[in-house]
Amino acid sequence: MPPTSPRHEPRVISEELFKVVLKSERKRADRRNQPFILLVVTVDGRPSPGSSFIWKPVIETLGALIRETDIMGWLGWRAAIGIILTEVRTLDAAARREFEARVSRELVTKLDAETAGKFSVRLHVHSEHKESGEDALWPGDPPRTTYDAIKRGFDVIVSLALLLVLSPLFFLIGVLVKWGSGGGPVLFGQVRIGQKTKPFTMLKFRTMKVDADPQLHFEFVTSFIKSGGQSPQAAPNVVFKLTNDPRVTPVGRVLRKTSLDELPQLLNVLRGDMSLVGPRPPLPYEFKEYKPWHCRRVLEAKPGITGLWQVKGRSRTTFDEMVRLDLRYARTYSLGTDIKILLATPRAVISGKGAC
Repeated sequence: MPPTSPRHEPRVISEELFKVVLKSERKRADRRNQPFILLVVTVDGRPSPGSSFIWKPVIETLGALIRETDIMGWLGWRAAIGIILTEVRTLDAAARREFEARVSRELVTKLDAETAGKFSVRLHVHSEHKESGEDALWPGDPPRTTYDAIKRGFDVIVSLALLLVLSPLFFLIGVLVKWGSGGGPVLFGQVRIGQKTKPFTMLKFRTMKVDADPQLHFEFVTSFIKSGGQSPQAAPNVVFKLTNDPRVTPVGRVLRKTSLDELPQLLNVLRGDMSLVGPRPPLPYEFKEYKPWHCRRVLEAKPGITGLWQVKGRSRTTFDEMVRLDLRYARTYSLGTDIKILLATPRAVISGKGAC
């Protein structure tokens, strides 16, 4: 990346405005399926009254290194500066380390060694969070710790109450699963991708024959996601589930139609792997096919038993439509929204629309 001539007064936009620009640039990169690169320079400790004098040479140094098209702004007032490196299409690990080292070297020339040692330089590549999960907490994302604590408490109380009230139904379904499949385990544990790309084992009542081959579902899902929201055959009214799956038992078809097979996930909620309301957690081989913007559905909210997709579209929607519903929920969720979705879920289950 060639340096530009030094600018006397590099522009650093405000923290509030920079986070708006950052969010917009991330969405644009996701839509174009391109990497989005952010340079972050942070200083150790809290900003002091005289910190403006420390930041001045840092800002001048950064202004000399970046291009006119790059955008520099505060991620935290006198604590962290971010620079959106626009139009950068590729930057491998070696080039990233070299650029970070170059910025660090330039800071040493402008500051004394002790002061320069207080600054850390890091390049974040937004498209790579899918593989590594390291950028799941993207710089500048606002924390929601207060609401998250309330949501967690609500999840624990409601899931525990439902487990106690529905225990006779659990026993009855367990007997039917055993009877309908000629033995085998009642519960089926399946590895899913949770929030911040953390895998966990999701529980369901078993609806398939023992040792069912997952290849059929793998081929369908892979083809469907790659098709960009249309069915592999570009047929209208595509669903995101296999219909007439030969691996499903007769009892399993009833459980799937009524979504009763999902009830054991109350245990996942109690353990903290899931929430009552949130996006559906994908399978690992589904996640590998995600485009960058799809990945936001597992980064921005904890997976849930029910959600906007389940009450509004279920399997009648395309994959891209499902992701958009999940992202809408992640942007606007609140305790009131969760309660509304939970109250709408029984109606969606009873109607069976879009279920398979």
